[in-house]
Amino acid sequence: MHPENRKTALRAAVVIALSATAALFFYFDLSQYLDLEYLKNSKQSLSSMYNGNRPVFIAAYMAAYIAVAALSLPGAAVLTLAGGAVMGFWTGLFAVSFASSIGATLACAVSRFLLRDWVARRFGERLAPIYQGVEKEGAFYLFSLRLVPVFPFFLINIAMGLTPMRLATFYWVSQIGMLPGTAVYVNAGRELGRLDSLAGILSPGLILSFALLGIFPLAAKKILALISPAWQKKT
Repeated sequence: MHPENRKTALRAAVVIALSATAALFFYFDLSQYLDLEYLKNSKQSLSSMYNGNRPVFIAAYMAAYIAVAALSLPGAAVLTLAGGAVMGFWTGLFAVSFASSIGATLACAVSRFLLRDWVARRFGERLAPIYQGVEKEGAFYLFSLRLVPVFPFFLINIAMGLTPMRLATFYWVSQIGMLPGTAVYVNAGRELGRLDSLAGILSPGLILSFALLGIFPLAAKKILALISPAWQKKT
């Protein structure tokens, strides 16, 4: 088979596999298990499973998270909260940080494999400035997108797949750039996991966690404003 035909056939197979997976996800309404209400009602049983066999639970959790992120399915935010609620801060942060970065990199790779050539042929001239910007300061550009959550992360994964950025660079920048935000969400999940009555809504820990969720984007912008000049001098 000609290499180009082989590539086309492989792309078709990937599209069919992804479409089938997404169809099964929505057909069996698996999104109900990625809902905050489900997390609240199932927290005790999930905690029992985690305490019963932690390595297996962590592995299964990370596999599910990677699949959700790689396929750009809804539910990553609830999964992050669940990590903190069930596994605690440090274990939850470890699991979410690596699973989200791996899943994001897979989503970027799929986007590049399926869409990059098609987009380049039709919009190459329009995308030239973006390619040049990414080539010049791509790591910092991606870092700023990860640090300040202005756009949904799944859109960033897909968009960066259309650029020349190396997947290895995409991975480590995503790992570092998403870490602060991940820590904030995992901590919020830990506090939500401790909520066993309405009085707990006014607990200092929960109030602080939600305050951090609101303050973090503003703080991230300030950090970027401070480090941007130093980065530009290096490049």
